[in-house]
Amino acid sequence: MDRLKACLGKTADVRSPKDAEEPILDASVRASLFQWMAEIRAADELKSVGVKPRTNALLFGPPGCGKTTLAHHFAARLGLPMVVVGSEHLMGAYLGESGKNIAKLFDGLAAAETPVVLFMDEVEAVGASRSGRTGGQCDDEKNSALTVLLRKMEEFNVGYFMAATNLPDGIDPAFWRRFNMQIGIALPGFQERFAIIKRYGMPFAFEDDDLDLLAEVTDGASPALLRELMEGVKRTLVVRPRMNMPIDDPCTIFASVISATMPPPEMEVPKLWRNADTVKGLSAMSWHPQRLGDQA
Repeated sequence: MDRLKACLGKTADVRSPKDAEEPILDASVRASLFQWMAEIRAADELKSVGVKPRTNALLFGPPGCGKTTLAHHFAARLGLPMVVVGSEHLMGAYLGESGKNIAKLFDGLAAAETPVVLFMDEVEAVGASRSGRTGGQCDDEKNSALTVLLRKMEEFNVGYFMAATNLPDGIDPAFWRRFNMQIGIALPGFQERFAIIKRYGMPFAFEDDDLDLLAEVTDGASPALLRELMEGVKRTLVVRPRMNMPIDDPCTIFASVISATMPPPEMEVPKLWRNADTVKGLSAMSWHPQRLGDQA
């Protein structure tokens, strides 16, 4: 990874496989991911029937739904580093600068000669549709950058390429077609919310009935928002006793957390955040959760 980082310089961030976290995915997305990994491992068999494993995928869905986590997990399962590129790495203020940044990124990857998973986040910044552009200098810069990216994607042969967008309807059709797969990452369903809340509630062991209740009232929340919620609860459970404040009322605990942990403006507000009566309903929880390892 040292050579990879040296070749890339400041054009991207490099993340190690050991730092990846397994995402909690719905069945269809998990199946798509597992099939892709199976294809990669069956490359010789696929070659014998005249096809190759797919090498790239576009992930799309609402913000905070785990697209970056999924890409990092995919890289880790293959034992590869993930190279993360955001729009801030690519888009420049001067004519021709964005295209040069894109070329520099791919040239660095080629020079490193190290297989990677290249993950380009918020790709709509460079891959937005060209229709409707008026032809000004800004549009010329975006058109030029996209042309460079399309060419470099065709040449990329040192691993796998994944891109993510929150705005699939705005992606340029030619860019969309370059991807072997387009995978939608939706907001988590009930079972996924249950698992996410349980994971980020640890080391506090919440009863299953309490997890059911929390999963029910957080319908519409993203994994990122659920993580913020449960990490806020844990902080509150630890800090309030140090402030000589009680922690015996779940309604008070959750009310204090959600007052400082709000969904992003583009997200429909889940019930727990929009209805005070929902917070009061948390009084039904078997409070408070036992910390694993503590004596009962």
